[in-house]
Amino acid sequence: MSDSKIWFITGCSTGFGRELAEQALQRGDRVVLTARKPAQVQDIAAKYPDTALALALDVTDEKAIRKAVADAEARFGQVDVLVNNAGNGYFSAIEEGEDDEIRRQFETNVFGLISLTKQVLPGMRKRRSGTIVNVSSVGGLMAFPATGYYHATKWAVEGFSESLSKEVGPLGIKVLIVEPGRFRTDWAGRSVIESKTIIDDYDATAGARRRQAKEYTGTQPGDPARGAAAIIEAVDAGSPHLRLALGSDAYQFLSDRLVELKTNLEAWKDLSTGTDFPS
Repeated sequence: MSDSKIWFITGCSTGFGRELAEQALQRGDRVVLTARKPAQVQDIAAKYPDTALALALDVTDEKAIRKAVADAEARFGQVDVLVNNAGNGYFSAIEEGEDDEIRRQFETNVFGLISLTKQVLPGMRKRRSGTIVNVSSVGGLMAFPATGYYHATKWAVEGFSESLSKEVGPLGIKVLIVEPGRFRTDWAGRSVIESKTIIDDYDATAGARRRQAKEYTGTQPGDPARGAAAIIEAVDAGSPHLRLALGSDAYQFLSDRLVELKTNLEAWKDLSTGTDFPS
């Protein structure tokens, strides 16, 4: 047990969070499973009474975050691996977006992640060790119609995480950004949130993407269990690499994105480099 890790995972009721928790517990690690409704993870905790702790946590509640981390440290002594997995999607053309839902998206996907990270950092700094895993998306490095606000949150996570890695790396703390492609989780299924406003002019772009997402739900190529295993392997590896793309589609999407960025950069090279003061 001395070599086991202590994980704190958000969003454990379904998908990656649940798979990560189960696999970490199966191999003998200790895990703090959090969910807005802890009853949804009690079945896992009941199987591992000595090594699992199920806690209620809404990541938009700062007081709840402080209490959850304190309870985790009281039970297991420390947090070795924080997995910021909780999040949700939102389907809406930019103009269709509803202010309350946009803010809720940022509170969950960005500000909750930031608050939890800040809460575990003092202990990690003191020990000069730890890993922070931030679950982003291929949509953190590229964008599609209908999910502009979701992309905005994930691009924020990417920038935050990259800067964080440069600050805490010299202190012995690792940061890993996970960028899944299309996996069979609830992201575009029963838990999806859509704007109630529909503007016909966006039917061929945002509207088409909404329909497409509903059609492929349940047939995505990514297996959450295999994805969770890959995350655990990457954490164990202690690799210096910051990003982990998950899924063959993610690998291809991001490979194509690199080509697109390079093409764009070269197209404007003369204009870009011609803006310096004359030497």
